[in-house]
Amino acid sequence: MTEASGTVHWIGAGLSTGSGLAVLCESADRVRLWHRTEQRAADALSRLGLTGRAEPRAFTLLALAAELAPGDVVVSMLPAPEHAGLLAVCVRERAHFACSSYVSEAVLDQVPAAEEAGLVVLTEAGLDPGIDHLFAHSLIGRAREVIGDGTAATYRLTSYCGGVPAVPNDFRYRFSWAPAGVLNALRSPARYIEDGAETTAERPWEATRPHVLDGETFEAYPNRDSVPFIEQYGLPAAWRPDTFVRGTLRLDGWMKAWAPVFEELKGGDDTRIAALARELAAAHPTTEADRDRVVLAVSLDVRSNAGATWSGGYLLDLVGDAEESAMARCVSRPLALGVRHVLDGSLPPGLNRAAGTAARSAQWLDELAAEGLEFSLSLGR
Repeated sequence: MTEASGTVHWIGAGLSTGSGLAVLCESADRVRLWHRTEQRAADALSRLGLTGRAEPRAFTLLALAAELAPGDVVVSMLPAPEHAGLLAVCVRERAHFACSSYVSEAVLDQVPAAEEAGLVVLTEAGLDPGIDHLFAHSLIGRAREVIGDGTAATYRLTSYCGGVPAVPNDFRYRFSWAPAGVLNALRSPARYIEDGAETTAERPWEATRPHVLDGETFEAYPNRDSVPFIEQYGLPAAWRPDTFVRGTLRLDGWMKAWAPVFEELKGGDDTRIAALARELAAAHPTTEADRDRVVLAVSLDVRSNAGATWSGGYLLDLVGDAEESAMARCVSRPLALGVRHVLDGSLPPGLNRAAGTAARSAQWLDELAAEGLEFSLSLGR
C-alpha cells in the first residue's frame, strides 16, 4: 500500500464542486484546486469561501504531473472520458485516484497496474452512483441477516434518483449542465429485471411508471443497464430477482410536458438532437434565483419461499440553498468522505466502488449523517 501523503489535488470546479471540498480543507494537510486557469481556480475558492485554505492552480496534465508526489490523492471532477488519462498520470507518479463517475473500460484496464503499485482507485462515490450504492448495500445486509443467504427467496429492488426543480415549472425540469447528456441518455436502451425476466426498453421513457414517495407521486423510468449491479451488490445466489431496476425520477407531469421532446428523440439524428439540447437549455435554464431538489429512493423487499418477509427503504430529499445546490452537496460530500478514507489508509489498493460492503456502507452513512447530510430509513416486516 502506498501511504497517503496528506496532499489532495481537486481537479475541476464545476457545478458538482460543493462543500465536500471545504471538508477536505479541514482534514487534509494540503489541498490544491486545479481549474482551467489559476484565476478561475482562485475565483472558485472565493465563491466557496476557501480563499487561503487551498492553493489555486492552472490545470494541464503536465502541470499536475510536475507537482504530484507519491501518495498524493487526485480527485477528478472532469468529464468521465478524461479520467483514464488522469489515472495514467496517477499510476506513473504513484498517486491515488478518486472520482464520482461510473467505471469505464479505459479505467478498468489500468486498475491492475494501480493495485500492483499499492494505489487506491475510488470510483462511483458521488450521489448516483455513490449514495445509491451505500443505501443498497446497507439494505441488502440488513435483509441477509433476517432471511439468510442460503434461503430460497424472491426480491424486489428499486433505486431511483433525480435532480428536479424545487419549485415545479411547466416543463417539470430545468437544465443546469450537460443538456445533451440528458437527451442522449433517453436515446440509450435500458436493461432491467421485471416480472422475473430481463427486459430492455429501447426508449426508456416508454417504460415510465408512477412512483409514490412519502405521499408524493413522481414519474420513474429505467436508466442504463441495471443487471450487472445484481453481482456488484453481492445479492445471495439463492435469491431470485422479481424486480431489479435502477433508474431516474422526474416530477409528476414530466411525460406530458416532454411529449414534443420524445417525438424529436424518435426521429432526430445526432445533429438535430444536439441543436435541440441547446434550444431546451436556453428555454428552461436554472437561474441564480432557482433552487434545485435532489430525490434518491432505494427500496428492497424480500420474501422467502417459506413465507418470511423483510422490507426496507432509504429516502434522501434535499433542496439547495443560496450557498450550495443540493446536487453539489450530494455529489461532493460522499466523494470527500471517500477521499478521507484514502487519506487514513482504510481503503484497500485497487478498485473501490464507493463503500462496497454492508458494514462499510453503514459506517459511511453514519459519517455522512453526522456531517449533516439528511436522509431517512424505514423498515417493515
